Amino acid sequence: MPHQAHHKADKAPRRTQTTTTKSPSVIYGKGSLSDYDVHLFREGNYYRIYEKLGAHMATVDGVAGVHFAVWAPNAEKVSVVGDFNGWDPRAHPLAVRWDGSGIWEGFVPGIGKGEIYKYHVVSRHNGYRADKGDPFAHYWEISPRTASRVWDLEYTWNDGDWMANRYRHSDLAAPQSIYEVHLGSWRRNAEEGNRYLTYREMAPQLAEYVNEMGFTHVEFLPVMEHPFYGSWGYQTGGYFAPTSRFGTPQDFMYLVDYLHQHGIGVILDWVPSHFPSDLHGLSYFDGTHLFEHADPRQGFHPDWKSYIFNFGRNEIRNFLIGNALFWLEKYHIDGLRVDAVASMLYLDYSRQDGEWIPNRYGGRENIDAIEFLKRFNEVVYKEYPDVQTMAEESTAWPMVSRPIYLGGLGFGQKWNMGWMHDTLSYFAHDPVHRSFHHNELTFSIWYAFFENFVLPLSHDEVVHGKGSLMNKMPGDEWQQAANLRLLFGYMFTHPGKKLLFMGCEFGQRSEWSHDHSLDWHVLQYPVHQGVKDFVRDVNRLYRTEPALHQRDYEQSGFQWVDCNDWQQSVISYLRRGHRDGDVLLVVCNLTPVPRLDYRIGVPHGGFWQEVLNSDAEAYWGSGQGNMGGVEASPVALHGFSHSLSLVLPPLGVVVLKPKVD
Repeated sequence: MPHQAHHKADKAPRRTQTTTTKSPSVIYGKGSLSDYDVHLFREGNYYRIYEKLGAHMATVDGVAGVHFAVWAPNAEKVSVVGDFNGWDPRAHPLAVRWDGSGIWEGFVPGIGKGEIYKYHVVSRHNGYRADKGDPFAHYWEISPRTASRVWDLEYTWNDGDWMANRYRHSDLAAPQSIYEVHLGSWRRNAEEGNRYLTYREMAPQLAEYVNEMGFTHVEFLPVMEHPFYGSWGYQTGGYFAPTSRFGTPQDFMYLVDYLHQHGIGVILDWVPSHFPSDLHGLSYFDGTHLFEHADPRQGFHPDWKSYIFNFGRNEIRNFLIGNALFWLEKYHIDGLRVDAVASMLYLDYSRQDGEWIPNRYGGRENIDAIEFLKRFNEVVYKEYPDVQTMAEESTAWPMVSRPIYLGGLGFGQKWNMGWMHDTLSYFAHDPVHRSFHHNELTFSIWYAFFENFVLPLSHDEVVHGKGSLMNKMPGDEWQQAANLRLLFGYMFTHPGKKLLFMGCEFGQRSEWSHDHSLDWHVLQYPVHQGVKDFVRDVNRLYRTEPALHQRDYEQSGFQWVDCNDWQQSVISYLRRGHRDGDVLLVVCNLTPVPRLDYRIGVPHGGFWQEVLNSDAEAYWGSGQGNMGGVEASPVALHGFSHSLSLVLPPLGVVVLKPKVD
């Protein structure tokens, strides 16, 4: 999460004033909401409420126009304002429904697609009035303007083959290598003033690159509309719209569609934990704390200076779960990574004594948020069993990725923040000191199978002064590159699915900045091209070798050969697939000292082929290795009947596979 101030856009946009309007009236009693719809919404179970609330083009009594509906139960008056009525709150008032739901609605004839609008809300409390964007808007003006825009979601999809077979890619036994992308800074058009690429411009470039590099999925930092670009999308303002900075909703659909047609899954970062306090947004929506808690000890996030959703309110749970389904249904998204789950689970998250309110049992657990997360996962997997939900959860909360009926939260996967922290801490040590920190490298296996883990080297590790992955590595340029290749080799052979942030795959030296493109120019240098080529090849190995992905979440898929050689900082382990013959030996030498005649036990004799060596000259390594492979000797070691005499390259990882005749 970026810990940055959000953008304030307090003033409603004003256009050229007009003295006449397209329509002087509002038609009432022609709403699209049935009494049953409202009943489900109020009890928190109408998960496709986005089809009814918001702005929807329609024809009433033969007249084309737009039906507006907004939830504002504490409002005294609500009207629609926009260019079409000169932003006059008196021109198009909405009517509140009779049923006590707090939903205001009305049909405005004579307007259509592309019109910009807001809701002018006058509260019953304290004389509060404000122009609010539509919480259900499908499209917004380009920031810094903040009006909603009438739009449809019509699109002809061409990804039928992908959707029919998506379950194969989301299966927990399938390879999953995720390329994390920030849309505004992956690439830019330098010839046109460093402008963003549009969704449609990005589609072929990103698909070609992801396939070249062997990733299975892309994960976009939040694409939902956000007023402050520097929040990277984590300060979401428009939950039901892709940001207009890069194009229309249909343009974003095209990007997803194109990636699917080229065999690439799409995961979205999703932020139900908090939202910004911009005047045009969700905060203090009807003059009361409607979406957020009123008490700042529950409703205000001290780290991100944002508001926390009131998860105990039926309509709010409905809003958020409906939003999750919206992206899965309307945009064919293949997975949702839920941001900052830890901040939702704990009432005292980032708070001191006296700054939080215990739950009804006196504890620190946020019971409403826990129930919300369980219900979210339950509904998502019921409606879309072929997608995945994953939690960014940084504590030891148990059973995050275990079924609800077993007492879990119901996520499909969880980011392994412990692995990330310990691994980066270990690699930051000078190799001469690594023997004293050996446990940082081996400890993760003790809990590797408690959850369905994703191993993340994400955007959070290369910002805010933390430095790039390359610059985290110790030593001179050669050693830094060797360490980085070794890190990736260890990561891709360790149990768990993989996630790598853009730019890391070629060892970008500068810290990531959202204001410009990645440093693609460094690929002219062999050191960076070597890192990129290694990531491409280790991705290929990961995808093609069942031993590296089929049993990621099973203890039987991993076996230490030797985890105790801390003096020489060497670890070795086996990875296994479902079939007996699917086995790989992985050996990591975490010092710059080559190890000659280093003997490793193996489960059987025969020739073991060296299928990957991070020290190969093609990767800008020193070229030390095992000449394509080694014949096993009947010398018992490490509890096995045979062993190999290996050359371990400096700061290198080698992967060997028994050759089958």
